[in-house]
Amino acid sequence: GDRALIMRLAPLYQQEQEKAFQQGERQVIEDILRTRFGSIDEELAAIIESVMELPSAEFVPLLLQLEREE
Repeated sequence: GDRALIMRLAPLYQQEQEKAFQQGERQVIEDILRTRFGSIDEELAAIIESVMELPSAEFVPLLLQLEREE
């Protein structure tokens, strides 16, 4: 019945939520990088994945302190 359907849909819903959350997180990271550096080149794009593995409480200050060699 309905319960079986809900049990099947719950993990899918959770996956979608997680995907949406990760996309939101990526957006935040990209926005911070764009604000700091004007654009995202390959070098910056390469660190996005690693940064996304950190909790936001850690990655936000990290990104704000990021310096680049000219």
